[in-house]
Amino acid sequence: MLKLTHISKTFNPGTVNEKRAISDLSLHVNKGDFITIIGSNGAGKSTLFNAIAGSFLTDSGRIELDGQDITLMAEHVRSRQIGRLFQDTRVGTAPGMTIEENLALSAGRGGWLSPISKADKKLFREKLAELQMGLEDRMKQPVGLLSGGQRQVIALLMSTLTTPKLLLLDEHTAALDPATAEKVLALTESIVNERKLTCMMITHNMESALKLGNRTFMMENGNIVLDVAGEKRSGLTVDDLLDEFRKVSGHRLDNDRILLS
Repeated sequence: MLKLTHISKTFNPGTVNEKRAISDLSLHVNKGDFITIIGSNGAGKSTLFNAIAGSFLTDSGRIELDGQDITLMAEHVRSRQIGRLFQDTRVGTAPGMTIEENLALSAGRGGWLSPISKADKKLFREKLAELQMGLEDRMKQPVGLLSGGQRQVIALLMSTLTTPKLLLLDEHTAALDPATAEKVLALTESIVNERKLTCMMITHNMESALKLGNRTFMMENGNIVLDVAGEKRSGLTVDDLLDEFRKVSGHRLDNDRILLS
C-alpha cells in the first residue's frame, strides 16, 4: 500500500548545522494497517511524515502509494490522497470560516464564498452528530471560536470526510488535556476501524502505542529500529518494549516525555 525504498534526507548539508534526519529508511505498510510510532525527540518521526506527505523532497530513494510513484509529487497533490493531523490544534482548519465551510472545503464542494448545497449540509450535520460533541448545532460558528479539542475533532473529520488512502496522525492529541485527548483518541480509533483506513500515528504515550492498532514502530537516528506486530506485539508490556529498544539500539530510551506517559 505504502512503500518507501531507501529514502534519506539531510538538512543544511555541508554546513555546521548539517543534520541527517532520515537515513536509508525502507518500510512497507499494508492496506488497513494501523501503525503506532514512538521514539525520542529528534528520532525522525515527524520528518518521516513530512517525507511521505511531500513537505520536502527526499535526497534519495522512492516513495510509492497504492502502486503509484509519488516521490516527486507536490504536497498539495498528495494531500488529495493523504489526510494529516498535527499536534498544533490550530493547523488543519481555517479559523475564520465556519464549521460547515471548513467541511465543504475539505470535501471539495465549495465553502466560504461558494454556496453549500442542502444535501451537503445534511451530510455534514449527520457526520458531526456521530461525533457526539454537540457540534452539529454549531455549524455556522467560526472554527476559531472552538476549543482546541473541538478544532482537532473538526480537523479529524475533515481529513477523513473523503476516504484518504493514508491517514497520518502526528501526535494529534499531545496538546490536549487528558480527558479531551482520551475522547479524541477514542473517536480516532472508531473512525479508523469503521472506515478501515490505513493509518500511521505518532504518539509519545507508550501504552497507547501498544493498545491501538496492529503494529508498532520504534524510531532512532532517522530509521526504524523496531517493527513489532501480531502475537509478539500483543504480549508486550511497556517495560518489554523499552527492553527491546535497548537490545536493538544499544542504549536505553531515556526521553522523559515518553517514559512518563
